[in-house]
Amino acid sequence: LKDGKETEIPIEEIEVGDILIVKPGMKIPVDGKIIEGKTKIDESMITGESVYAKKTAGDEVIGATVNQTGLIKMTTEKVGKDTLLFQIIDFVKEAQSKKAAKQQLADKVSNYFVPIVIIVALGAFLYWFFIGGLGLETSLLVFTSVVVIACPCALGLAIPTAVMVGTGKGAEIGILVKGGDSLEAINNVNNIVFDKTGTLTIGKPKVSVIVTEKELKKVGFTEKEILHFAGSAELGSEHTIAKAIIEEANQKMIDLNEPKEFNAVPGKGIETTIDNLKVLIGNEKLILDNKIGLGLFENKFKELQNSGITTILLSVDSKIRGIIGISDKIKDQALYALNELREMGIQLYMLTGDNRQTALSIGKELDFEENHIYAEVLPNDKAKTVKSTQELNESNIVAMVGDGINDA
Repeated sequence: LKDGKETEIPIEEIEVGDILIVKPGMKIPVDGKIIEGKTKIDESMITGESVYAKKTAGDEVIGATVNQTGLIKMTTEKVGKDTLLFQIIDFVKEAQSKKAAKQQLADKVSNYFVPIVIIVALGAFLYWFFIGGLGLETSLLVFTSVVVIACPCALGLAIPTAVMVGTGKGAEIGILVKGGDSLEAINNVNNIVFDKTGTLTIGKPKVSVIVTEKELKKVGFTEKEILHFAGSAELGSEHTIAKAIIEEANQKMIDLNEPKEFNAVPGKGIETTIDNLKVLIGNEKLILDNKIGLGLFENKFKELQNSGITTILLSVDSKIRGIIGISDKIKDQALYALNELREMGIQLYMLTGDNRQTALSIGKELDFEENHIYAEVLPNDKAKTVKSTQELNESNIVAMVGDGINDA
């Protein structure tokens, strides 16, 4: 957009500070910031998250991601080598040049092996030419035979070639390997920590049960009112559980209102205002932090937890109004994959933000030992949890498997 006019230019001519118009379905050309409009962007190629990221004025956007729903204007902040995509490409190239420990050993051996082979081959040539009297042609053949059979080049080329092909193939299917050293380290892994949602489970939770205030007290909020307040509150969230609640409300043709004073509490839930009423929706920690008791809902809450259902509490006007039960199906191949790893002698752990009872129920289905299940872990505590697993034993080499950017 130059002088108020829309003009198409090659991507190579985009400069920092240019204002770009990106229509729905188009790729974001470079890294920048939205200055007008709102949209949802598919950032799966960068984050691995299948849920579209909601963006509005002031939010940063990444080059090569796909604009899905709205027309936006953005200002260019990074071009060429400074963009995130170029840095990822550069990262892969750097990874291919990083040497594994075995490659370093091979290089060290090659430093001595190659000169020795050349000296031996030269010695053979001199012997057969001057002493054996075989002539120049035959003596050269002996020299060449020694060099070819010893093949000193293969020692130095085999490992870097394998690393380059391995990291290149990995990048093609979305796996970035830091380098040959990381590729080699995988062979020594003896403990793996799995994130639950989206890794062991499908990652598309659905509402399976709703416990209403009217059901327990004969008066109060109905299912329709619970879905209205819960769905409205979740409009400000991109979490998979939020998507499940909104989808349930939409299927039942329930009107939702935009939340006001929206505040996402990491690992706990949401605080917001709907229809001029204070609304809390989230786990038990969020409710207790606000000094709200479960009352008649306590027994039902524990029952749902024990059955492996993720329980979401809804408080409106400082009172519990209902419970929404969310279920996420375990992937068909998850148990098979875990058992294959167990047969290899690898210790397995499951990590989740779910409450302890829900985590134990799902962990039991996947044959995790009780002391190998980490529950109620906040997103920013995942690294600490993995570190604590490393510290359980000096010989522990731990890998982490997850599908979200917070797992990375």
